[in-house]
Amino acid sequence: MAGELVDERRSLQPVVSDLGLGGQRRRAWSWIIGLGALLALGVLLGVGVGAVAIGPGTVMRIIGHHLVGMPGEMTWSRPQDAIVWQVRLPRVILGACVGAGLAVCGAALQAMVRNLLADPYLLGINSGASSGAAAAILFGVGAGFGENALPFSAFLGALAAGFLVFLIARSGGRVTSVRLLLAGVAVGYALYALTSFLIFASDSAEGSRSVMFWLLGSLGLARWGTSISVVVAVVVLTVGLVTLWGRRLDALAIGDETAHTLGISPDRFRTRLLVLVSLCIGVLVAASGSIGFVGLVVPHLARRLVGATHSRAVPVAALLGAIFLIAADAIARTLLQPQELPIGIITSLVGAPFLLVLIRRLHATSA
Repeated sequence: MAGELVDERRSLQPVVSDLGLGGQRRRAWSWIIGLGALLALGVLLGVGVGAVAIGPGTVMRIIGHHLVGMPGEMTWSRPQDAIVWQVRLPRVILGACVGAGLAVCGAALQAMVRNLLADPYLLGINSGASSGAAAAILFGVGAGFGENALPFSAFLGALAAGFLVFLIARSGGRVTSVRLLLAGVAVGYALYALTSFLIFASDSAEGSRSVMFWLLGSLGLARWGTSISVVVAVVVLTVGLVTLWGRRLDALAIGDETAHTLGISPDRFRTRLLVLVSLCIGVLVAASGSIGFVGLVVPHLARRLVGATHSRAVPVAALLGAIFLIAADAIARTLLQPQELPIGIITSLVGAPFLLVLIRRLHATSA
């Protein structure tokens, strides 16, 4: 009996080799390790870039000193210590988390609605967060929460938008990809109109400028504290769950019939995924404003590197998104010094040409 099992395993080895599964896994792990190292380097460079340039070695020593009490003589000044630890490192960490979260949510949404042009803007949650933030900045909504009034109002607006999309899409007891798509577009346009009305109704020119800057995205609110801890925790949870649900996403991306065949309830899984994505996007937008194109561009790059299997593409997308947003923030901070550009301008300048290329390829494929 044992000999028969050995012979059977040997006979299966060429089949597995032909499928190339082992090679795909090794390729995915190679990219994950390489991108992880690139992300660590990007954090050091991102912290060092700015009006006051600080070398990577100094940045590493300052971070090591604060994290593990790295012994040795302090060869840096107190201003450098404050710039690295109090100002730039929280900002870079927030940028990495926002980039990773948006990229993973984009990959999940593209599978959920089976549309390669889907991104987090699709659900209208960004527009809901923008309306909440505009109400807080222009009319003092949520002033009782003190310095957390802006992110808290934005988060409530995002959750309200996600809940509204869910109610509309679930009409008739089912949540289909078409309903999600149409409900998200409708709610997004309505909330965008509400935000525009709030800006128009306000008499504060300074408040209106603040809202416009926030609508284009900014990491300037990053500080050590509860808010950044919540962002890190939610992003880690989202990346972990979406990676674990990779096979279900693969089935959902093929079609509901395939999911049913594999014992997966598309409606139930789509609802669970919608709740998770809504929570993650709400937290991210509340912390950084509306940053476009990350959730659209990065998942396509990840699939080109490691294939369409979500259990491999999701971690790669998270790393690519983190690296991309750290780089975009560094450019936004340094391009027009001492002024700071909204980070959404940089991501849009990169994402818009990519979208045009993608549409052209999809048109060529369909033709």
